[in-house]
Amino acid sequence: MARIGIAGFLHETNTFAASLARFTTFAEADAWPALQWGEELFASVAGVNIPVAGFVDAIRAQGHTPVPLLWASANPSGPVSEDAFEAVWWLLQRALAEAGPLDALFLDLHGAMVCEHLHDGEGELLARLRKLLGSALPILASLDFHANISQEMVALSDALLVYRTYPHVDMAATGGRAAALLPALLGGERFHKVLRPLPFLIPMPWQCTLVEPMQSLMTLSADLEGEGIAAAAFVPGFPLADTVDSGPAVLVHGRDPATTDAIAARLFEAVLAVRDRFAGKLWQPAAAVAHAIRHGQPGRTIVLADSQDNPGGGGDSNRTEMIDELLRQSAHACVGLLCDAEAAAAAHAAGPGGFVPGGFGVGVPLPGPWRVAALGDGRLVGTGPFYAGCHMQLGPMARLERDGVSVLLSSRKQQAADQAMFRHLGIEPSEQSVLVLKSSVHFRADFGALAAEILLVAAPGANVADLRELTYRYCRRRPLA
Repeated sequence: MARIGIAGFLHETNTFAASLARFTTFAEADAWPALQWGEELFASVAGVNIPVAGFVDAIRAQGHTPVPLLWASANPSGPVSEDAFEAVWWLLQRALAEAGPLDALFLDLHGAMVCEHLHDGEGELLARLRKLLGSALPILASLDFHANISQEMVALSDALLVYRTYPHVDMAATGGRAAALLPALLGGERFHKVLRPLPFLIPMPWQCTLVEPMQSLMTLSADLEGEGIAAAAFVPGFPLADTVDSGPAVLVHGRDPATTDAIAARLFEAVLAVRDRFAGKLWQPAAAVAHAIRHGQPGRTIVLADSQDNPGGGGDSNRTEMIDELLRQSAHACVGLLCDAEAAAAAHAAGPGGFVPGGFGVGVPLPGPWRVAALGDGRLVGTGPFYAGCHMQLGPMARLERDGVSVLLSSRKQQAADQAMFRHLGIEPSEQSVLVLKSSVHFRADFGALAAEILLVAAPGANVADLRELTYRYCRRRPLA
């Protein structure tokens, strides 16, 4: 059977965020594994909800041999540094040289990588791979739901499969869908591909597939497959990357050009027809906290999504404005996760029952002291649908308490999208009156069922929800409200 090279290089780049993704960022584990190569790659991703795991399982079931090359991922941030991109590329070249002959190559990609020296990280990666490997070798890839797909990415690959859910509970399944196209590609078949960009940008909170209109559009995309259509996708894009390719698009792979073009046109028009429905309410912090105090109680938890400080969209997960508002209104609430390695270290030095000063985080200075209620080593396993099976390494963690407010500290940033993060520090989420989560949408996969209400809050942060606040230099598509 065939030998299939397996590689991954993932980063979602918020060009409006200040912090760079350096090589050390890719080399460290967070919720996903640290940079991996060789057989350790497969061991590190086994059972995890990410595309490479689903693809490897599927091709093994087909009887093929997966050949581990390299897999690297970093949390969303500002651009990938030039040194980081070139270092990962050098490692990938070396792995390919040592791998021996391959019959195909699978890439686990994001699709919205921007580097200091490149606006289309994935397009450049594919161009270099084609130059190295030639045009005949089948190259297929998985892409994130928020990919900003360029014409170069489409032209230089043989198949691009995109997640269908946000929260991304189908990442491993997307790898499996990519593997389902492998037999055709190995048999010499090549698909007709159509990419049709849409003329607007969709704010991140309104891309959620648990609500309309996105829910129906994803159902339509899946229903359009078959009868000569190998893959049909509406890709909402990542609007916080300022590039010429940023924004939503329709991408269809088919066996017949006329049918493929027609299906792409149908999906394109379906999205255009509902463009005005990609909207919702953003609460100001004071109003959101007041509402939560009035209506929240144990067993009727109000979730406040601190969306703009979401590290899953390039935020640093360290803003204190929501905590300040909770204290000002004497709320009883739990906040997670605030990333401050120095504050976490101070809490560990003080020990349980000890006290640490205020002033942690960024933004509004918080008064002190805070009591250390619990400590953790940050090593935990995700139990919710999004982070299922992920062996997280968030560094020293602590739970601090003051005046009815609990703050969960981490040493590495990770969005609060799994209840295991709270239980690690002795908090049962369903027993809280008010939960403040530094997440935009992914939290809904694990916290949605316990939430009596979910309010999206526009506190300060780099993961901007109202795109009209941003000044774009390269993107020419109109932001929706």
